[in-house]
Amino acid sequence: MKMIRRLTTLIAALAAVPALANPYDAHVSARLLPGWQQADGSHVAALEVTLSDGWKTYWRAPGDAGVPPVFSWSGSRNVHSVQVIWPRPEVFYQNGMRSIGYSKRMVLPLRIEPRGNGGQMQLDGDIQIGICSDVCVPMTLSLDAVQLPDQGRRDPAIAAALADRPYSGREVGLRDVSCAVEPGPKKMRLRAEIDMPAIGGTEHVVFETSNPAIWIAEAKTRREGNRLIAETELMQMNGQPFALDRSGLRLTVLGADRAVDIQGCPAR
Repeated sequence: MKMIRRLTTLIAALAAVPALANPYDAHVSARLLPGWQQADGSHVAALEVTLSDGWKTYWRAPGDAGVPPVFSWSGSRNVHSVQVIWPRPEVFYQNGMRSIGYSKRMVLPLRIEPRGNGGQMQLDGDIQIGICSDVCVPMTLSLDAVQLPDQGRRDPAIAAALADRPYSGREVGLRDVSCAVEPGPKKMRLRAEIDMPAIGGTEHVVFETSNPAIWIAEAKTRREGNRLIAETELMQMNGQPFALDRSGLRLTVLGADRAVDIQGCPAR
């Protein structure tokens, strides 16, 4: 297991007080699970983050109260790309606002593609995450030239996280999905109808777009028989009119013990 080299808060870095330990560091620890090489030459590893009781960290779409993770792998060697594979997150509420993320422990699988044939891959980079309890604190986790093994056994923790990925629509019996758009002067209303069996518990629909400059409100979700209805509002962050790329819409349905990932949302 490779321990993360540095765990510091961005607040401390900006304040330029490296001699003082940050009190929030005690609530989070992180390490890289080195994983294994696959037959196609790619490598599967994982970032493991362990949190104190009552503390949480965030999913890729964290909600209005959360801090979205940011990854940089610019210092890596013989690495073409790093794909983050997100396990099914939890839904929780902070000060009346919905957030989406992980409590206690997050194992985040990474699929790493080599740049060329031969040569050992070396992972180096910074991961910015937020951790939250009564307060929310941005943290930076840094990897310092971690050598990935040429071989390696399948790590059960990584395998379990991979198995907990959201299902595809086909796997859960999705019959149809469509979106209706109602443009406004600054905001756009979006209504999705998802024809699929219930996946248990209270269902939440999370919208994402391919344009990071578009803000999306928390969706109001209800079920009408076999149809899941989700309504939200979208707005360009600079307040200007915008076009919506339906093929770039991503809908994630979160249930009690399962999640469903739906790519694209055509018109009715």
